[in-house]
Amino acid sequence: MKENEERYLKLSGLEPLVITPESNFINVGERTNVAGSKRFLRLIKEEKFDEALDIAREQVEGGAQIIDINMDDGLIDGKEAMVRFLNLIVSEPDIARVPIMIDSSKWEIIEAGLQVVQGKCVVNSISLKEGKEEFVHHAKLIKRYGAAVIVMAFDEVGQADTLERRKEIAKRSYDILVNEVKFAPEDIIFDLNIFPVATGMEEHRRNALDFIEGAQWVRKNLPYCSVSGGVSNVSFSFRGNNPVREAINSAFLYHAIQAGMNMGIVNPTMLEVYDDIPKDLLEYVEDVLLDRRDDATERLLEFAETVVGTEKESKVDLSWREEPLQDRITRALVKGIDQYIVEDVEEARQKAKRPLEVIEGNLMTGMNVVGDLFGSGKMFLPQVVKSARVMKKAVAYLTPYIEASKDSNAKAAGKILMATVKGDVHDIGKNIVSVVLACNNYEIVDLGVMVPPEKIINKAKEEQVDIIGLSGLITPSLDEMVFLAKEMERQNFTVPLLIGGATTSKAHTAVKIDPQYSNAVVHVNDASRAVTVVGDLLQEETSVQYKKSIKLDYDSFRDKFLSRTRQKEYLTLEEARKNKLQIDWNPADIKKPNQLGVQVWEDIDLNLLLDFIDWTPFFRSWDLHGKYPAILTDDVVGKQATELFKDAQELLKTVLDEKLLKGKAIFGLFPAHQIAEDDIEVVSSSAVENGEQTFIFRTLRQQLKKRDGVPNIALADFIAPKESGIQDYMGCFCVSTGFGTQELAADFEKKHDDYNSIMIKALADRLAEALAEYLHKEVRTKHWGYAVNEKLDNTALIEEKYRGIRPAPGYPACPDHLEKLTIWDMLNVEEKIGVQLTDSLAMWPAASVSGYYFAHPQAKYFGLGKIEQDQVADFAERKNIKLEEAQKWLSPNIVDGN
Repeated sequence: MKENEERYLKLSGLEPLVITPESNFINVGERTNVAGSKRFLRLIKEEKFDEALDIAREQVEGGAQIIDINMDDGLIDGKEAMVRFLNLIVSEPDIARVPIMIDSSKWEIIEAGLQVVQGKCVVNSISLKEGKEEFVHHAKLIKRYGAAVIVMAFDEVGQADTLERRKEIAKRSYDILVNEVKFAPEDIIFDLNIFPVATGMEEHRRNALDFIEGAQWVRKNLPYCSVSGGVSNVSFSFRGNNPVREAINSAFLYHAIQAGMNMGIVNPTMLEVYDDIPKDLLEYVEDVLLDRRDDATERLLEFAETVVGTEKESKVDLSWREEPLQDRITRALVKGIDQYIVEDVEEARQKAKRPLEVIEGNLMTGMNVVGDLFGSGKMFLPQVVKSARVMKKAVAYLTPYIEASKDSNAKAAGKILMATVKGDVHDIGKNIVSVVLACNNYEIVDLGVMVPPEKIINKAKEEQVDIIGLSGLITPSLDEMVFLAKEMERQNFTVPLLIGGATTSKAHTAVKIDPQYSNAVVHVNDASRAVTVVGDLLQEETSVQYKKSIKLDYDSFRDKFLSRTRQKEYLTLEEARKNKLQIDWNPADIKKPNQLGVQVWEDIDLNLLLDFIDWTPFFRSWDLHGKYPAILTDDVVGKQATELFKDAQELLKTVLDEKLLKGKAIFGLFPAHQIAEDDIEVVSSSAVENGEQTFIFRTLRQQLKKRDGVPNIALADFIAPKESGIQDYMGCFCVSTGFGTQELAADFEKKHDDYNSIMIKALADRLAEALAEYLHKEVRTKHWGYAVNEKLDNTALIEEKYRGIRPAPGYPACPDHLEKLTIWDMLNVEEKIGVQLTDSLAMWPAASVSGYYFAHPQAKYFGLGKIEQDQVADFAERKNIKLEEAQKWLSPNIVDGN
């Protein structure tokens, strides 16, 4: 590696985590630590590992970017528990996507974990406590296993408890690791010991300050290393007084991050937003943390008694209307308040020489503050979208004056074309990114949804855009992006290409798209990164180096990804079929539906769906991460989540009261058999006027080699084979709550209200999923009737604790969208309820859900994973399509993508 090349800590689960100077603080989840969670300890002791996995899942959903796993307890076989738990995590993609921190004071447990963990993990921890020889031995093994390491500030003498001791141990450890062991310095993380403050002991006065200054010294003097720690330790003296603890933790974290601490264990429920800490409390707290007064501890202890149990007040404060004009405009933009913006903008226009100056001056000054707050994690996505609403209202008011004055157009920071690719109808994420970029003074050319490549190419030339951004939600959209990259290369484009959307990933971008285009291609996985990425791409001073670094990063990622894929073992299709799921078919497990055939529900009362809404994905679509309802009281995003939820409820009430959206559903239950290994034969008497008609669903089988006793599953396994002599059944469905969504969204956009335009689409999506859940319940308990006694609340429904599954074409168990065509033919979906399929088999309206019903007690959800070419060829033959077409629809699932 060249001396001047940037070196970043790179970790991975199923997804990479690259920690750069631009990365926000990396939060390590600690609830899968037997020493940190009584619940986790109890579940591990009782060997309830499935429930223990739920804790890991909750942490990841709650925003943990690394999960710390510790099994050190006297009543547990730590080694066996660590291996078992890590092996279980591998089969849970929603957990396994984040890197693992293997945490133990026993080397044999750490090494056992290293032998089974996937991706690049972190070892927590090693130190010089037992001397240099053992330190070097462990470091060499960690290096051989390819892991990063946390080094504790601890040596043969004891823990580092002063600044000088921290510096001394860190420097000695660094020199040994880098110079003798040849450990990559970017893979070293120093834990410099966070000790409690305000203990009353004179020698503890500098506990916080020594850590902060130690972090600053490490980042300056030990190149490429990271700094970590357990933040809650600092406020331990105030346990029982949460307001003071929260303030101490937040203020300490604020200063430690400024000094260079870039990762650590933080309990988000024990944090206050730094800017929201009452100024008097903050002064007392920082006096202690920064050792600013001899009597700081006594003063804080005295003041703390006055804030025990204090509740945060919430009231309307209009005193800001007395502030200077620029402060009022900035506040309106930051807070998303549009009531007064027209009068404030008019006042600014009266003072300006040209109306355009109000945009270039007053409004952009305010939006720069919004951008800074968002970039530093002090504002969240819904707030930024509200800011855009205020900005658009102000610009709309000024536009006639600008046109009348024949003023020139405001100079934008850059022009960006945004489009959802051909065949795809989903645009919530694209619209959010567009709004965020517009807030940062970028001009957006939005071509909408289902945009063919030639239109994107022609419009990009016509508008002379600086960047092209592509979005897609369904699998075929990935190939559209590859095609567009090839076409841009053929036509000698030089503008960067941004890739985003639910099915996109860094892996697909690096492996499939980047090689097709010689200029910059960047995957942007959320709106918060878009501004930084676009800025780096367009900044004259840095763009060349940034584009080069992206190319090199994707080259390296592609090589490693393909190497990892090739290293995995796959069965031939024949071998996989021999290892199919074996079910002991018993007629008692099969229930004939109470009503066979197709049923249509028109104009469904959407009020029926309120108890079936899963709100967690709603918050995720706004880049607020956490589980509902806990997210509403989360100390980091709770306030904004509550405000967003309130706005959603108000709009939802209007939609229901005024019947602004229409819900429709169609479903059918049919006799079915498994035939020819992986196919399902379904007999319908309602698809044609006279007689029966047979339809065949083609399913796909897992081919990754499993451990002994674990089958390679296909959906066909859940249906009784014809040769069993047992009559089985399956169902299909399509629901939609999207009728009216586009018109409402367009109406909001005309009013410059992006916030509610995005909100209505997000709500329509939630209602569609709720309708799918409601319909499935009705089918299970009434129309099929195999679960007549089912009594489950919404939480249990969301967690799918019922018998039966409803997998959807295009999703992990059946990634092939082509089977939607069979569903549409069999149910006559378009004619009966008006839901159409695009060329890429996306559903229109977008707020629609379709899929199958399987009822057998052993039916479960699974991921197909990668498949070999022999199955692709077999699938093409069974579908009677060309091999190239099969490869197109299955490309993300094919080993090596061939």
